[in-house]
Amino acid sequence: MRRFVAILAFLTVMLSPLAFAEQRETVREAPLEAEIARQLADAPEVLRRFYATRAYRPAWAERQRVAAFAEALQTLEGDGLDPRDYRADALAAEQRRLKEGGAEVEALARFDLQASEALLTALRHLQRGRLDPRQVDPRWEIPLEAPPLDLAAISRAVDGERFDQAFGEARPPYAPYERLRSGLARYRNIERLGGWPGLPDTPRVLRAGDVDDAVAQLRRRLAMEGELEVMAADTDAFPGAELQSPDPRRFDTALEAAVKRFQRRHLLEVDGVVGPQTRAALNVPVAARIDQIRVNLERARWLLHGLPEAFVLVDIAGYRLSYFRPNGEIWQSRIVVGQPYRRTPSLRSEITHMTVNPTWTVPPTILREDVLPRVRRDPSYLQSQNMRVLTPSGQRLDPWQVDWQNPGNVMIRQDPGPQNALGQVVIRFPNDHLVYLHDTPAQGLFAREQRAFSSGCIRVEGVLEFAQLLFDDTGSGQDVRALIARGQTRNVSLGRPMPVILHYWTVHPDENGQLVFRPDIYERDDALRRALDRPLAL
Repeated sequence: MRRFVAILAFLTVMLSPLAFAEQRETVREAPLEAEIARQLADAPEVLRRFYATRAYRPAWAERQRVAAFAEALQTLEGDGLDPRDYRADALAAEQRRLKEGGAEVEALARFDLQASEALLTALRHLQRGRLDPRQVDPRWEIPLEAPPLDLAAISRAVDGERFDQAFGEARPPYAPYERLRSGLARYRNIERLGGWPGLPDTPRVLRAGDVDDAVAQLRRRLAMEGELEVMAADTDAFPGAELQSPDPRRFDTALEAAVKRFQRRHLLEVDGVVGPQTRAALNVPVAARIDQIRVNLERARWLLHGLPEAFVLVDIAGYRLSYFRPNGEIWQSRIVVGQPYRRTPSLRSEITHMTVNPTWTVPPTILREDVLPRVRRDPSYLQSQNMRVLTPSGQRLDPWQVDWQNPGNVMIRQDPGPQNALGQVVIRFPNDHLVYLHDTPAQGLFAREQRAFSSGCIRVEGVLEFAQLLFDDTGSGQDVRALIARGQTRNVSLGRPMPVILHYWTVHPDENGQLVFRPDIYERDDALRRALDRPLAL
């Protein structure tokens, strides 16, 4: 009798609606897991490993989870990415269609893999960039140093619907990236408010003391970026500024200070006068500035991962070198970079040694395009520049015996000294472009706001101080000034190599977090923007 009652109780439980539904769900899910495993045979490796961490459990069976994912994808707009590339608008609708239509297990598995691929693609793009930089710039040489995705943690984030957290952990973990994101949000808000007014396209120059309708437009233009508000708040920095409501048509001292701040943030000559260059920068539409920020967010994703504790960063478009020292201090200096037709390349290498009291062998391009035309006009030019004429084997030639209209295979080398184009010190790192950091006798160029004057190498202001810091921080035990005083041309190794990165940014936060917009001297932004705007095929 007891056995009969137990069997009856078991059958009652098993045949209840809830138990039957649970049993049916178990039966249904097992084929789905098997189908997921089957479809993964031809899937990308990262997708196979993601599902392996889940024992091939479906990740997107619940509508609420898919809806939360689609909502989180919309936030990628704040990174300059397009949520549509990851099917943000289509995922929830497609899942609803499959559920309501009683889709076969093959279709459910296919949807699950597609949604997971969208997630992993978004995370990879946040981590190391949407584009392969080598496809945008064939001369790109900087390796992408982003660590591999933590697939187990991502799986847990999916189960817990913590998509914002997963996106946050994938983003570059450095302050400049967050400041670019903040700047993008700010400029998009300006765009939503209607953007800023342009100034009349006239040759007239506006300066302090002018009274004109165009001054009122200038005032409104600068107010849109907060320049006038910043000036009015800082009375100590700008004594005498008119903090009361001014005549909007009068170019007063507060407006002049705002113009100077704008010029400083756009690498223009800081004179407080609205001439052609300043007017052109003021009239760049806010949409173009948004695109410029998006482009540089992508560049940040390429670079801002796996940076060493101590390294040298050469900011080409910003004309600035920053040395992040092992003790946490940052040494910065102005630099001169390559002209647009002799561009300084982007690359990553290690500083290994220096040359003190260097000679300078004139590179073939400079010899052909610069030196030979001068020698043909004035044969005494070589002597005035302490330059020697050599055969390829190094034998010295008499410059007066050379046919400079057809000189053949000769080399020209400049002796060490005050006139040497490389100055007193060259800082060297292996690279295929034969570029390096160096001193220069042309110190006046550092006073310019835009400094693209070299033939590709990088001239560094205060290079002797920089060289000594490198010696000190790498334990080489050398005194750079004492080495120079000996007068000998000599290569001196660092105690250990120092990483160096040459990179190109046309927008970058300054020390106060404000965005500085730089001229696109090498015209690289447009190609990158167009590549970013091309739809992604998932």
